[in-house]
Amino acid sequence: MTDVVYNWRGAFSNAEVNTLHADAFAHRLFDDDWQTLVDAHSLGWVTARRQDRLIGFVNVIWDGLTHAWLQDTIVASDARRHGVGAQLVKTAEEAARAAGCEWLHVDFDDDLTSFYFDACGFVPTNGGLIELQAATD
Repeated sequence: MTDVVYNWRGAFSNAEVNTLHADAFAHRLFDDDWQTLVDAHSLGWVTARRQDRLIGFVNVIWDGLTHAWLQDTIVASDARRHGVGAQLVKTAEEAARAAGCEWLHVDFDDDLTSFYFDACGFVPTNGGLIELQAATD
């Protein structure tokens, strides 16, 4: 999509991100306070807008030093397969590098392997996960 505008730390409303998240992850609409979350925990975030509509978002959390992580890479279901997600990641990568980060991490489900490895340039690494609380919806 050539008419998409990507912005590092772009403006967004909680309602916009909650709606996008529900669409992208096929769950009910939540009322999360994204503004407070990103202000407290993030190096930044990237927004993707087509006209005035938020069609993509990725949160970039960090340790305050050299490591940054992608969290919640989300693209509207009707905007997928047009490079929006890859450009979100590229914009996040550039901003994290400019902030002095040396590493950008991501974890993802198996069905996104090709996206992150082939389209975005990540390489496989070992990792681990402990489920601390059962997911509820």
